[in-house]
Amino acid sequence: MPAETVHAFPPIVLTFAATDPSGGGGLQADILTLASMGCHPLSVVTAITVQDTLGADGFFALEAEWVADQARCLLEDMPVDAFKIGALGSVENVAAIAEIIADYPEVPLVLDPVHASGRGDETAGDEIMHVVRELLLPHATIITPNGMEARRLAEADDGDEPTLAVCAERLLESGAGHVLITGTHEATVEIVNTLYGPGGIVRSDSWQRLPGSFHGSGCTLASAIAAMLANGLDLPEAVREAQEYTWQTLQKAYRPGMGHFLPDRLFWAREDPEAPADAAAAAARAPDARSSH
Repeated sequence: MPAETVHAFPPIVLTFAATDPSGGGGLQADILTLASMGCHPLSVVTAITVQDTLGADGFFALEAEWVADQARCLLEDMPVDAFKIGALGSVENVAAIAEIIADYPEVPLVLDPVHASGRGDETAGDEIMHVVRELLLPHATIITPNGMEARRLAEADDGDEPTLAVCAERLLESGAGHVLITGTHEATVEIVNTLYGPGGIVRSDSWQRLPGSFHGSGCTLASAIAAMLANGLDLPEAVREAQEYTWQTLQKAYRPGMGHFLPDRLFWAREDPEAPADAAAAAARAPDARSSH
């Protein structure tokens, strides 16, 4: 019998996240982004949501045993080039995932510390955020909080609102390899995203603040970074390329429902010149884009 033909396969990224039936954020956003950027996505469901483009109306966390079994089954079958972590749903899920990824210290981990939907519906309380800081940050190659998430994750206890630089320093001291703080929620003309490392600022990138309110941009950015790391890029370049991709998805965003605009993660595949080119014209009636998830 002829020898079996072995075909090369794309980089594999395993994402842990809650579902989003609207396709705007969460697990569905991760899968779309990873596939769009040339990776094979593996997915572990951590929670199930009742959600549309307006916001989340229900959140049900899976039992930690189910989460761990999903991951172990996949990891025993296929090699993984990067991990991406989003909303986890419970303290028990955080602990289970931390135990799993501890067995793969050589695999890059991108941690997106989601604590709320774009509308502000909370998906992670203080206890979960505390355990994320204690158990997951030491394993993270990079974390990607917006300003609100960075301040909450930094656990400020002095009564003053710390600067983003101070937050980044605290998160690095907690064990994160790098911290990318996005400026979507800051009162600036442009969005400024700053990557911090052990030696200070690694890079700072400014982006036009597009009109409209977006759902899923944070998930898209974190997944894009994971995809670029899985494809072999060094971290600073992976961060830059992922930002460029994410900005393009927002510039081409569309509004299929009554709520937020959704990033077009397959913008590069659109060949129809009559298709919506970007969110700017259609979003003139919407507020500034300050939502990052």
